[in-house]
Amino acid sequence: MRHTSGIGRSIGVFQWPVRSAEEVQGIDPDPELGWIRRLWPILRQHRRSVSWSLAAAVAAVGSQTAIPAITKTAIDGALVDGSRSITPFVVALVALALGRSLFAYSYRYGLYSLAYRIDFDLRVLIYDHLTKLGFGYFDRTPSGQIISRANSDIKAIQIYMALAPLFATTIVGFVSSLVVMIVISVPLTLVAMAALPGVYLAGIALRNRIFPLSWIVQARTADMVTVVDESITGTRMVRSFAAEDARVDALALTARRVRWANVTQADARARWGPLVENLPRLGLAAVLVVGGWLAIEGRATIGDIVAFNSYLVVMQIPFRLVGFFLQLGQRARASAGRIFEILDERSDITEVDHAPELATGGGMVEFEHVSFGYGDGPTVLRDFSLRIEAGQTVAVVGSTGGGKSTITRLLPRFYDVRDGAIRLDGTDIREVSLTSLRRAVGIVTDEPFLFSVSIRDNIAYGRPDADHADVLAAARAACVTDFVDDLADGFDTVVGERGYTLSGGQRQRVAIARTLLMNPPVLVLDDATSAIDVGVEDRIHSALAGLLANRTTLIVAHRLSTIALADRVVLLDHGQIVADGTHQDLLANEPRYRAVLATADGSTPSVGDDTRAPATASTSGSVTSGPTG
Repeated sequence: MRHTSGIGRSIGVFQWPVRSAEEVQGIDPDPELGWIRRLWPILRQHRRSVSWSLAAAVAAVGSQTAIPAITKTAIDGALVDGSRSITPFVVALVALALGRSLFAYSYRYGLYSLAYRIDFDLRVLIYDHLTKLGFGYFDRTPSGQIISRANSDIKAIQIYMALAPLFATTIVGFVSSLVVMIVISVPLTLVAMAALPGVYLAGIALRNRIFPLSWIVQARTADMVTVVDESITGTRMVRSFAAEDARVDALALTARRVRWANVTQADARARWGPLVENLPRLGLAAVLVVGGWLAIEGRATIGDIVAFNSYLVVMQIPFRLVGFFLQLGQRARASAGRIFEILDERSDITEVDHAPELATGGGMVEFEHVSFGYGDGPTVLRDFSLRIEAGQTVAVVGSTGGGKSTITRLLPRFYDVRDGAIRLDGTDIREVSLTSLRRAVGIVTDEPFLFSVSIRDNIAYGRPDADHADVLAAARAACVTDFVDDLADGFDTVVGERGYTLSGGQRQRVAIARTLLMNPPVLVLDDATSAIDVGVEDRIHSALAGLLANRTTLIVAHRLSTIALADRVVLLDHGQIVADGTHQDLLANEPRYRAVLATADGSTPSVGDDTRAPATASTSGSVTSGPTG
């Protein structure tokens, strides 16, 4: 769908509709092509605007080229000889000046707008691609690297796309001026061009030094962004360990590396840039000497000398800018390469062509001989098989690192299994669309993420169109109303970044409400009440007991009170099920189960313990480590 109402901007023939992500063309997939060739599918979308802008640029250059020629004729014919009236020349020069101004406005507006459209397209394209990459990519790629490529690298390309066509117009001006100069005087033209070979060689030397340095600058800038990002997002951890000085030192180290790369790049420009800019001025001096001699000999006119000087000024512009544009071009080339690294990344989670929607039934879940490990790491689950009947609640218990949380990540296909299969209502989850699968599986983790919006919007994140009554019902079930009613703005209270203005238990309650509002047929609670005190947890469990009655629930549990919600308990050890039964059966017959509960609760429970009593629950959940928890 094309969105234009209220957003499109137009001047003359320019029309700038805002496109959706589906309408933005991707880059050329062939990595052997040059970076401009790879961007061509994006540029091709704007070909009409490009054509008009370039046509206006050529017209502006034509006007500029004509001005010295008319000036020459006016001097020789009207001022020196007096054989012609000066008035037509004045009118012509004024008309050319006005026309050039109009054309310059048109092509500058068009090219700058084009650059921002390409900036928009690249941002949409990258973000859309990032949303499709598997979690494995984000596990191994620092967020600062991604942020840098999606911002400063795109900005480098955007600046180049805005200014490179302008530099191209100066090249057109150079060629047109050269043609006119040859028509006026071949000897003077040869004298003026004598310095060009030296300019070319100096430009090549500058380019060869700038490109690798541009790549280093962008890469080290990304490293610096990573340090800043981690220091800010982890500021509570940094301060809790009084590690502020260490983080400043880390930032200083990366900043020094960036400084070295930038200074080295500046040194290369300082060495070769002046040479590129000033060699053409030797041609100007030679033209004045040789041209003066030709004028004395009667082989050139005053108008010829004036015109040549004017054309040489025009021809010097690209030489003065060549160093700057070489730097821009090499930085854009390096930035494009870093962006292509993201866009060329293939997701390890892919959908089959025309994947059907998941036809959910009761929510029966089956793990069939599943084996899995993160990346090239060790195997976390080994021949894991588990069947959860529709409407059944199963608790998974085990020591830290045994693979409990891994199970919860495989069910919504955050990762794909190495071997085996996972089925939901008899359908392999790899054969259905990811969107329908993840809407059918609601997850509450032990470290919930909240957005910097209101509590109401956080609860309604999965259902933005939910009415307040539904939001309120979910909030009551998760005991969110206990603390929201005490806030000045109630549900309109905006939480801080990641929800850190709320306590850990409050964040977990909001996350539970957010998932309950989605009403998924399969619910996954990954230690979802670990930060909630026992009294509130018992009330949440009382509310959940009714909500879980008609849905399949998988609980990663450490507390006895959480295990009490389950119809069945599975004991996991080193990625394999070693015991399966009710809590009382396992407590009576499985010493490994009693050992895990003792580790979690700090005391060894006896067979007669009432696990549903709040007093039996610990006030703190155990902490899992790493992605294998």
